[in-house]
Amino acid sequence: MKQIIILIISALSLVACRNANNQIGDTSSSVSVGNDTTKSNVAPADAPIIVFENTIYDFKKIMQGEKVQHDFKLKNNGKSPLIILNATATCGCTIPETPKAPIMPGKSGVIKVVFNSEGKSGLQDKVVTITSNANPKISTVHLVGEVLEKK
Repeated sequence: MKQIIILIISALSLVACRNANNQIGDTSSSVSVGNDTTKSNVAPADAPIIVFENTIYDFKKIMQGEKVQHDFKLKNNGKSPLIILNATATCGCTIPETPKAPIMPGKSGVIKVVFNSEGKSGLQDKVVTITSNANPKISTVHLVGEVLEKK
């Protein structure tokens, strides 16, 4: 009986050591979007860095039913290609459109956002969350302003 217990403990120890060794030196990062997990073998120091020209666009005052479009300009200040994986808005009235191709180091890109004010009124702050392979992985931009009711 002692031999079986010792054998089980030894087996568990080997499995634990093997799992620990697989994690040592793992400098890759993992980005999870929904059920999709993408591994990136870029070291954190070489990761893309997303820098927005402006993270807030104030559309001032508009009449209910008007659409506002703004291009959020961004630049990759990192050392590897920037890949925009996803962009989501806080509601269906705001639709972001992301670049399809990777943005190379030193190059610029645009995230186009359209806000439809139909059925909205008062102060608005529409947040667009951008998921990418950059450092940090999550960035946000805002469309803010006031929607005036039709008279």
